[in-house]
Amino acid sequence: MADNGTIEVFYRSSKGDVNRASDVESLKSALADKDGLFWVDLFTRTEREASILKEVFNFHPLTIEDCVSPRVDAAKIDDHGAYIFVIVQALTEYRPDAVLEPIEVDFYLGPNYVVSCHRERVPAIEQCHQRCQRDESLLSQPPDRLLHTLLDALVDEYLPIVDAVDDTLDSLEEKVLDRPDTALLQRILLVKRNALKLRRAAIPQRDIMNRLSRGEYPKLIREETAIYYRDVYDHLVSIEYLVEALRDLADGALNTYLSVVSNRLNEVMKVLTGATVIFLPGALIAGIYGTNFPEQHVWPPYNSEWGFIAVVIVIVLLIVAMLAYFRHRGWI
Repeated sequence: MADNGTIEVFYRSSKGDVNRASDVESLKSALADKDGLFWVDLFTRTEREASILKEVFNFHPLTIEDCVSPRVDAAKIDDHGAYIFVIVQALTEYRPDAVLEPIEVDFYLGPNYVVSCHRERVPAIEQCHQRCQRDESLLSQPPDRLLHTLLDALVDEYLPIVDAVDDTLDSLEEKVLDRPDTALLQRILLVKRNALKLRRAAIPQRDIMNRLSRGEYPKLIREETAIYYRDVYDHLVSIEYLVEALRDLADGALNTYLSVVSNRLNEVMKVLTGATVIFLPGALIAGIYGTNFPEQHVWPPYNSEWGFIAVVIVIVLLIVAMLAYFRHRGWI
C-alpha cells in the first residue's frame, strides 16, 4: 500500500459527506459506492507506491507498467471497458537555458472515480488539491467533469510557457543583429528544440481531446460533458498554431543569424582581400629586386645611391594608384 506522503484522496459519498481516508479498506468501500465520487492522486515512482492500482482497482498490468515506467510516454487513450486510461504530458516550468522536460501524467476514469498518477510534482494538480480543500463543489460533479477539470488545468499551463518561449525568441532576435556569437546560436537551437517538444506534447493531446469530445466513450463521458472536452481541444488547437509560429520564428532567427555571420565574414574577407591585392605588387617588385642576379641584369643597380629610393617610390605609387582605383569603383 502506498504511504500517505505519496497519495491524496478526496472522497464524496453518495450522502454528500466528504473525507480523505486513504487506507485500502476505505478505498474499497468508496469504490463500491456507485453514487459517490472519489479522486485518488498518486506518486508512482516505485512498484510499492503503485500497488494501490492493483490492490484496490485491479487495473490492467500494462497500464500500471506505464504509470511506473520512468520514461515519458507519448499521449494516448485506451478503452478498457469499465474504465479508460489516458496518458498526457504536463509542463511545469520553463527556463531559457534548459530543455523543456514534460512530466507524464496518467489518468484512469471510471464510473465513480478518477485516478491520477505521476512521478513528479505537478503544480496544476496540486492547485486542484487546494481547490478541493477550500471548496467541496469540485467533488460534487460527476467523474467525467472532474477529469475535464484536471486536464484543463494541465493544458492551461501550456500557454504561459509558449509565451515565455516567444519572449525568449524576441530577445534573441534583437541580439542576433547586435553581436552574433556561438553561444547565441546555441540558444536559438535550444528554442527550436523546445518548440519541437511543445509540438510533440500538444498534438497527441489534441487528438485525445477530440476523441473524448465526439462521444466515443458514451458509458463514461456523458453527452452534456463532451462540449467541455471540446473546449480543451480548441485550446490545444490554438496552442498548436502558436507553436508552429514559434518554429517559423525560430527558423527565421536562425537564418538571420547565419546571414549576419555570413555578411560579417564577407566584410572581413573583403578587407583581407583588398589588403592582399594592394600590397601584392609591392611584394612582387621587392621579391624580384631582391633576387641574387648579377648586378648588370638589375635596374636600378644595387650600388646606386638612388636605386633603393626609386624602388620604394614605385611601390608607394602603385599602392596609391590601386587605392584610388578601388575608391573610384566604390570598393572601399
